Amino acid sequence: MLFLVRMDVYVPHDLPAEQANEIKAREKAYSQDLQRDGRWPHLWRVVGEYANYSIFDVASNDELHQLLQGLPLFPFMKISVTPLAKHPSAI
Repeated sequence: MLFLVRMDVYVPHDLPAEQANEIKAREKAYSQDLQRDGRWPHLWRVVGEYANYSIFDVASNDELHQLLQGLPLFPFMKISVTPLAKHPSAI
């Protein structure tokens, strides 16, 4: 199942820089593992924002929820999910 996911990140301004950097490092490692195993095949930054659009290719809604909830930055995110279906005009 394919999903388009927008993630907007809102790291609290009072979070110590060292802690924020550690969370971001874990986030990068986690996301790259999912990219390597094919469940996160596309990741694009939104220009001028601390946000991204991503495509996830997972077996179920529950699997997607589990992966998103596992993101180290999850507590600081607003996430919107759009399920995708093949367009009949796509080649």
